[in-house]
Amino acid sequence: MTPRDVSVGDDFLAWFKTTLYEAELALHNGDPEPRRALWSRAEPVSVLGAWRNAFGQQEVNALFSSLGESFSDCTAFAFELRSYDVRGDMAYTAALEHVSASVDGHPRTYSLRVTQVYRREEGHWRVAHRHGDTVSSSRP
Repeated sequence: MTPRDVSVGDDFLAWFKTTLYEAELALHNGDPEPRRALWSRAEPVSVLGAWRNAFGQQEVNALFSSLGESFSDCTAFAFELRSYDVRGDMAYTAALEHVSASVDGHPRTYSLRVTQVYRREEGHWRVAHRHGDTVSSSRP
């Protein structure tokens, strides 16, 4: 990376570890608004989720509302960032998310493999795509 890219990468990583983390924590406590605020307002947006998929603004917003109604009482949330890169106004992350929260009133602990794609829009990072699936304990 060039020196400018390093600075942009550092800024992105700081945003990921604070603003994005806080939005995901809020979602797992039942508040989808911080996550919604960090998502792109431009098409395309998409979620290939562990529980449900969504394509386009309307479906993505409905998904976030549904998740907010399902999640509560988050006792632990952690990102385990495995890889990331920033190139101009695009970035991606590959991470494990470790969660302990209630889902529909039932305490659950699980880990997801999550890849996200980001766009910088008007100087702010926005999520444009999320793919998450449950980590299986069995390996071939």
